[in-house]
Amino acid sequence: MSHPPSAHDAAYLLAAHCDLNGVFRGKRLPLSAAEKLASGGIRMPMSSIGVDIWGTDVIGNSLTFDQGDLDGIVEPTGRGPLPLAFGATPAMFTPMWMRKEDGEPFFGDPRRTLAAVIGQFEEMGLRPVVATEVEFYLVDPAAPAARPLSVPDVGHADCSDTIYSMSELAGVDAFLNEVYAVAEDCGVAVDGATSESGPGQFEFNLMHGPDALKVADDTVLFKQIVRSAARRHGFAASFMAKPYAEHSGSGLHVHFSLLDGEGRNIFDDGTREGTAAMRHAVGGVLAAMHDCTLIFAPHQNSYRRLRPGTLAPTVAAWGYENRTAALRIPGGPPVARRIEHRVSGADANPYLVIAAILAAALDGIEAGQEPPAPADGNVHDSDAPQIPADWRSALSVFETSPKVARLFHPEFIAMFAACKRQELDVFEREITALEYHSYLHTV
Repeated sequence: MSHPPSAHDAAYLLAAHCDLNGVFRGKRLPLSAAEKLASGGIRMPMSSIGVDIWGTDVIGNSLTFDQGDLDGIVEPTGRGPLPLAFGATPAMFTPMWMRKEDGEPFFGDPRRTLAAVIGQFEEMGLRPVVATEVEFYLVDPAAPAARPLSVPDVGHADCSDTIYSMSELAGVDAFLNEVYAVAEDCGVAVDGATSESGPGQFEFNLMHGPDALKVADDTVLFKQIVRSAARRHGFAASFMAKPYAEHSGSGLHVHFSLLDGEGRNIFDDGTREGTAAMRHAVGGVLAAMHDCTLIFAPHQNSYRRLRPGTLAPTVAAWGYENRTAALRIPGGPPVARRIEHRVSGADANPYLVIAAILAAALDGIEAGQEPPAPADGNVHDSDAPQIPADWRSALSVFETSPKVARLFHPEFIAMFAACKRQELDVFEREITALEYHSYLHTV
């Protein structure tokens, strides 16, 4: 097992932007290119932001053929180089984002989409404070399907659930230590780690901060830190929303509050209930939830997680200290009053998830959107509006929604919808093993 990468070990540079699916795409460069990279960036096709999950050009986004596959300019975000390797050889990684040749932002880039939303808050004298919770499974890297890891003293022959298990944490102690060490070297502020419900499932809490763009950067970087560390310890890390049908899915929960120009939390009125601004933010996020579900659940597998009988939401409802609700208002001191958004799977793009949540919250605040009454008990059985239950439904409403058109730049909407449409078409053309088993010799 190799040791974590460090600056003096680096053999080359990596530079990459984050595509619409949250996948890094970029180039390997010699160490001698560091100064040129920092000052001028690199050229890459704008279509590379919008490729599908398999890395195939998306025909429907118009960039590849209709516009001649134009280049964009991919520039450093101002963070790095970081000691984050994607393979066995130590390397230094520079996160990038894309603009157009003429200097204008390219809103196909998910980081640009989030930056535009944050800019709207700045115009109002507000600053979002955001934190994320990331769940994932450690799995057997050699298995073609998800299979629980096997480490000393932590066997899962019976695939038992292990929520808050201390022995589960102890069994992967070296892996966890490396995650914390590399995260610190990369400037990613990580808080607690827990063993979650499923076999080999873990959750990390990333520290909250008043820079939503940095928190999104941290979350994207953290996923790669986990993958790389898992590989060095003989595991594979999966952020699939639902790798096991019989066990809990993996979520990406987002907590947020808003600070005014004097640093005060505008959700805090000194009580458990929170301010009118908090309720209006809740109202805005709930009102947009149905139409924005494609962002929170962007893949075929995502919808296996959003099922009744779990702590993953199925309806657009909110409640105080209610984990069955899509929006939860956690308890604790009023000064920390915040909203927890529980819809997204760990497979979603953190930039887009945070952008959708914050854009909808701002829309609700500006409109004075009043939410329905907070829900108690199991909200799956309530009459609250349903979240789309399948990928096609979510895609259809996203493409045609006036609310989505109001919240996001049309460049992003067109590219994201085209990407998801192409992926959906591939899945719908596939004849599965279950179909052959069910129908080949019976109908």
